[in-house]
Amino acid sequence: MARSKTSADATQAKKPKKPKKPKKQRWYHQVWAAYQMTRRQDPSVTWLLLGIFVGVVALGVIVGLLIDNVFTTVFIAVPFAALATMYMLTRRAERAAYSQIEGQPGAARAALGTVRGGWTFEDEPVAMNPRTQDFVFRGVGRPGIVLVSEGPSTRVTRLLEDERRRVARIVPNVPIHLIQMGTDDGQVALTKLGRAVSKLKPKLTRPEAAEVGKRLKALGGARLPMPKGIDPMRARPDRKGMRGR
Repeated sequence: MARSKTSADATQAKKPKKPKKPKKQRWYHQVWAAYQMTRRQDPSVTWLLLGIFVGVVALGVIVGLLIDNVFTTVFIAVPFAALATMYMLTRRAERAAYSQIEGQPGAARAALGTVRGGWTFEDEPVAMNPRTQDFVFRGVGRPGIVLVSEGPSTRVTRLLEDERRRVARIVPNVPIHLIQMGTDDGQVALTKLGRAVSKLKPKLTRPEAAEVGKRLKALGGARLPMPKGIDPMRARPDRKGMRGR
């Protein structure tokens, strides 16, 4: 009996422990996290949210006094006050998130990740200037192809135009939209980039957009410039070094 118990204990000890499942986050956890992040960037958001909630409820009280039915109007005003508060928190949280990434390389791609409506964007830039950290990102949707640059207008104009010509050779009959993201005149601000892409009018069907995306994958992403004088396809090994001399 002792041996059987010992073998059973050893078998249980050898069994790997199941990893604990991460706790499921409720909606109020996400709201609290968004509020905390927003408050770090904008300390006045607390008073703003309280003011909106109290203001909407006060408006319900006033209407209730006028119609002599305060209980009903307050009962209706509280959900509307919560909805208005949540809407303002969402807008402020979005603004705080953009302020954290503004000026960092790849900020345009992070903003494009919020665009809906069937758009697909490459994770890596399709063109870049490694010296100045200017990028061009590409997306495909029903409006066609959109090329979004990140950097000053004086530097990215040529980079953007070169990529447009490269794409046009692969899909010559597909509309190509050029958008410059930045703070210069004529450029789109980071906070308005998603809306600028969403406003583009559809020109293709969904199957056509999917086919365009497949053809553009053959182009690949950005290629770093090769140093002059080096051709990896023609490089010859050092035979003396290989013989140990």
